Amino acid sequence: MIKTKYVLATANPGKIKEMCGLLSGLGIDVITREDLGIDIEIEETGNTFQENSLLKAEAICKLSGLPAIADDSGLIVDVLNGGPGVDSSSYGGLGLTADERCDFLLKNLENKEQRKARFVCTIVCVFPNGDMLTAVGECHGVITTIPAGSNGFGYDSVFKPDGYEVTMAQLTTDEKNRISHRGVALRDFADLLKSYIAGKKI
Repeated sequence: MIKTKYVLATANPGKIKEMCGLLSGLGIDVITREDLGIDIEIEETGNTFQENSLLKAEAICKLSGLPAIADDSGLIVDVLNGGPGVDSSSYGGLGLTADERCDFLLKNLENKEQRKARFVCTIVCVFPNGDMLTAVGECHGVITTIPAGSNGFGYDSVFKPDGYEVTMAQLTTDEKNRISHRGVALRDFADLLKSYIAGKKI
């Protein structure tokens, strides 16, 4: 039986690696935008992670004619009134590296005792027939005072998950996938997709 192709809407190499790994056991053919030669900048104008995920999934689904899987994720820090939130990837200004964004975050948290935070990931899959699947995952923890670790991306080096004495970037890939916001969301999404495929007999 020919596998149905699903396009990942993200162009982020770190996200692609994580998502491909976690979706590999579903019996579907996961491809990227690059595989299809789709090179566009999708403006993320939504006010929530779900709105931004939907914008990306709809755009790639329309361009490819295939089911498209998009995620929008970010870091929510309690003492920053929920920031950086949906602006996590542009926090501190455009053009900054991930390390510079982490440094900017740590500077804004200087002398702050309250450092509770959580990663949130919302995954949306849009099908050409208009069907949609949505899954959400969260990982709670605290922001550290200094970066540590190199096995990750984004804010992983300054986020220590609850129950751990190391940052997300110091965990192995398997450990991270087990507890991360994206791992939780993708496992939930995988269950939804299995049910959808069974019901639609794709």
